[in-house]
Amino acid sequence: MTAAPAALGPSFRGRLVQPGDPTYDEDRKVWNGSVDRSPALIAYCTGVADVIDAVRFAAEDGRPVAVRSGGHSFPGQSVCDDGIVIDLSPMRGIRVDPQGRTARAQAGVLLGELDRETQAFGLAVPCGIVTHTGLAGLTLGGGIGWLMRKYGLTIDQLLSVDLVTADGSYLKASEDENPDLFWGIRGGGGNFGIATAFEFRLNPLGPVVLAGPVIWPMADSPRVQRLYRDWITDVPDELTTAVVHRKAPPVPYVPVELHGKPVVIVVCCYAGPVEDGQKVLRPLREGGPTPVLDLCEPKPFLAQQAMFDPSFPHGRWYYFKACDVDRLTDGITERTAEYAARIASPHTSFTIYHLGGAVADVGDDATAFGGRGAGHIFNISGATEDAEGFEQERAWARELWSALAPHHTGVYSNFLMEEGEERIRQAYGPEKYRRLRELKRRYDPGNLFRLNQNIPPAE
Repeated sequence: MTAAPAALGPSFRGRLVQPGDPTYDEDRKVWNGSVDRSPALIAYCTGVADVIDAVRFAAEDGRPVAVRSGGHSFPGQSVCDDGIVIDLSPMRGIRVDPQGRTARAQAGVLLGELDRETQAFGLAVPCGIVTHTGLAGLTLGGGIGWLMRKYGLTIDQLLSVDLVTADGSYLKASEDENPDLFWGIRGGGGNFGIATAFEFRLNPLGPVVLAGPVIWPMADSPRVQRLYRDWITDVPDELTTAVVHRKAPPVPYVPVELHGKPVVIVVCCYAGPVEDGQKVLRPLREGGPTPVLDLCEPKPFLAQQAMFDPSFPHGRWYYFKACDVDRLTDGITERTAEYAARIASPHTSFTIYHLGGAVADVGDDATAFGGRGAGHIFNISGATEDAEGFEQERAWARELWSALAPHHTGVYSNFLMEEGEERIRQAYGPEKYRRLRELKRRYDPGNLFRLNQNIPPAE
C-alpha cells in the first residue's frame, strides 16, 4: 500500500493518508467513538475524477472499501480495518435555484450546511435532526426528520443522483435516466455505487416555525404517552412530532434544576403558520399532566434543526437498536415507561418518531424504502462518554428492543447496526429485497460496496 499514491495516478488531486502519517489517528476517527478501526489508506476526494480514480484503484487492490461523507454510520461502516476509505468530505458545493426551487449538493455536504443555504431563500429539503450528519448516507437510506409528515422523506424530494459505479463508470439516475437505479438508491443505501451529487426539489418553509420540546417528569410517562397517542390521531400533516425519554441534558435552554432529572419530552415542529400550530398544540399542553417546561415556541427553523446537536456529539460511544411499530398500544407504552425508568447514563435516550402524512402518501412500490405504512419508528440509543458503563447501556438498549419484539413490524435501514442479512431483509420486505439484489447484480456484481447494510448480488 505504500505505492498507493503512484497507483492512484498523477491526476488524483486529493489528500492521501496512510498509517504513520501525522494526521492518521485523527483522520481515521468517525462520529461513533466506540468504533476504532485502522484503514490502510484514506483517500480524500476533491471531485468526481478523484472518486473514479479511487474506485478503480480499490477494485484492483481487492481490499475492503468504506465510503465516508459525514461519518455518521451508526455501526461505523464508513471506516474499515486494513482497507481503503474513500472520503467525500472535501466535496461540499451547494447551489440553490430559488426561482426553480431546486438545490444541487455534493456528497460531502452536511445537513446543517444544506439547511443554511436553502433557508436563506425560505426553502428547505426535508432531512434529518442532527446538523453534522452527512447528507449522502442519510438520503440514500431514506431520510426522516422534522418536515417528513408535511413534505415526505428526503428521498421524496430527490430529483436525480450522480453516481460512480463499481467499474468506475459515471452515470445519472433519475425518473428519466436509469430509472431502475433511481428506484433502488432511494432507500437502498450505498449498495450500487458512490453518490457524488444530489439534486433536490425545494419546499417553502419558515424561516420561523413553531417548534421545540414540551417536557414532563418521567413519572408522567404513561399518562403523557396515552394523551399523545390520542392527540396525534387527527393532527394535520404540518405537524411532525417525536417522544423522547432520557435524563434532561445540561443545555442552556433547560433550567439547572432539571439537569439530570428523568423526563419525557414531546418535541414538535409545525411546518405551517405559527398561529395555526398554537391551536393544534393546545390539547397536548392542556389535556393532561402539567408540563414542567414548555419550549415549543416560534423560532428559526435552523435553531430547531440544531436542537439535538449537543446530545449527539462526535466521539461519544453509541449503540443503537431500532424497530417500526403500527401504533402506541397500551403494551408498548407500559414497556417504554418501564425501561425509561431504568436509564442510567445521562447520554442514553430513546426517540419515538411519528410517521404518516406525506411519508405514507407515496406509494409503497415507488421507492426501495420500506416501512411507509408504519405508524412510528423507535430509535433506542445506549450512549456513554467513553468505554466506562458502555456495556451496561448497550445491554439496556437490547433489552428494551427485545421487550418490544411482539410489536415489531419492520426497521429503518439507517438505524441498523451490524445485525445480519435477516434484519436487512426486514427493512425492505421479500419483494423489494429480491428486486434490490437484481439491481446489485447489475451495478456491483462483485460486491465492491459491501461495507453498508449490504444487499448481496442475486446469484
